[in-house]
Amino acid sequence: MSRRDWMELVLLAAVWGAAFLFTRIAAPEFGPVALIATRVTVAALFLLVLLIGQGKQHHLRRNLGPLLLMGALNTAIPFTMFAYATLHVPAGFASVLNGTVPLFSAVIALFWRLESLPPMRIAGLLIGFLGVIVLVLPKLSGTNDLLAVLAGLGAANLYGFCAHYSKRRFAGEDSLVVSTGTLLAASGLLLPLAYFWWPQEFPSPVAWGNAIALGLICTALAYVIYFNLLARVGAMRSVTVTYLIPPFGMLWGYLVLGEAFTWNMVLGCAIIVVGTVLVVRSQQPPAAVQK
Repeated sequence: MSRRDWMELVLLAAVWGAAFLFTRIAAPEFGPVALIATRVTVAALFLLVLLIGQGKQHHLRRNLGPLLLMGALNTAIPFTMFAYATLHVPAGFASVLNGTVPLFSAVIALFWRLESLPPMRIAGLLIGFLGVIVLVLPKLSGTNDLLAVLAGLGAANLYGFCAHYSKRRFAGEDSLVVSTGTLLAASGLLLPLAYFWWPQEFPSPVAWGNAIALGLICTALAYVIYFNLLARVGAMRSVTVTYLIPPFGMLWGYLVLGEAFTWNMVLGCAIIVVGTVLVVRSQQPPAAVQK
């Protein structure tokens, strides 16, 4: 990976780590469905303006079916599942659940025979997952909400699947087209549901501010960065960003919400970073990645 790829990977991790903070603050007032409908609609409208400005809106029609699938499985459903999880667990904890994406992605790659899994890469995945366990284990004894944990893990599984699907289905497509189409599809799926689940009490300005930040920064900007990375470096390298999200999720939760920041967080984050480096360095050179 080039220096630019690494910089974008870290930036993406910081932005997506902040998403759990914003969600944790806004979800209690909006509710999961209304919040995510607001998030994806804000992001979709912003990117649609950019897409029309570049005259690329006609590209959406030729990928309508796949974009609808991505809108559901990579955005509407997992975003809502994580919003539900943050109602019951801290933002940092939710970001740790998100850190299991590379594990699911590796298993899917193995069954689909999409990418090789050399011993060093397997070791990196296992080490990274061990880091997630180190972070999560002390918190498991303090939370009885199994549904929240399962929701986070289920969302991570969908992300892992969609990373490979997107790489195969949208090879050569403009990342802005894919990002906009995915978010428009998610918005179309969620807005009718949000009508029925809109909160009875209008959300506060603070909640609205966090919802808008989720849409513009953690979704619109992040999607463009992510799909660019996916096209350049492949699915397995791109999803390793989720190993770096937990440290940022923990950090933002500690700085803004005062969530506990303990020794196991530091140790777990260090192990996660080691696993990420092993996974990335054991990957095939970019030129060998099929597109």
